[in-house]
Amino acid sequence: MSTGTFEGLPASREYQRQRQGRDPNRVGHRGHGPGHHDEATGHGESGPASKRVITGYGFWIFLLSDIIMFSALFASYAVLAKATAGGPSGRDIFDLRNVAVETGLLLASSFAAGMSQIAADQKNMLWTQAALLVTGLLGAGFLLLELLEFVDLVSRGFGPSRSAFLSAFFTLVGCHGLHVGCGLLWLGTMMAQIWAKGFRDSIMRRLLCFNLFWHALDIIWVAVFTIVYLMGAGA
Repeated sequence: MSTGTFEGLPASREYQRQRQGRDPNRVGHRGHGPGHHDEATGHGESGPASKRVITGYGFWIFLLSDIIMFSALFASYAVLAKATAGGPSGRDIFDLRNVAVETGLLLASSFAAGMSQIAADQKNMLWTQAALLVTGLLGAGFLLLELLEFVDLVSRGFGPSRSAFLSAFFTLVGCHGLHVGCGLLWLGTMMAQIWAKGFRDSIMRRLLCFNLFWHALDIIWVAVFTIVYLMGAGA
């Protein structure tokens, strides 16, 4: 009678090697004796996740709450897009050339932000600061064009109080612009911290969170550009 073939008998060494081959770090198990994997521990022999991974995961949860808020704003806009109250529609007020420039600036700023993360991982102060500066300038250009669009609409009598459509438009686009403005303040703070304190682990985690935030704004803007401007101009 060979071992490992009947219930209740110890498993063979070959069987244990196969189990560890499927789970080389013994993730989620703690042995009570030789060859035993009985109790879940939540992490493997290599240890728990790093603070960088935990921070990034936690910040994604925060970003999901922000995305839920924008989803509600998108839903409100979709319901009110036709409620012009005899006023202008998207086709009458949207300048797609100006919006295309805005989109290009924000997409380029997102690329520059990604380059700053790569430079920071290499501990290169010059290129990190340069990439962050370019990110900030492009983001500021985007925000300036958006503010000029709002000023132009209000000066023509197309403010948020003109119709439900314009109320939803100013709320959705303005909320995104507010996030960009907060992101620019965060970016300036990050540049100062990196310059003063260098590439500490805590600074690197904050830079990671900033990049996640900035890229999320880029994704949301693509949705705004498509749903609000492109579909609105063709309505």
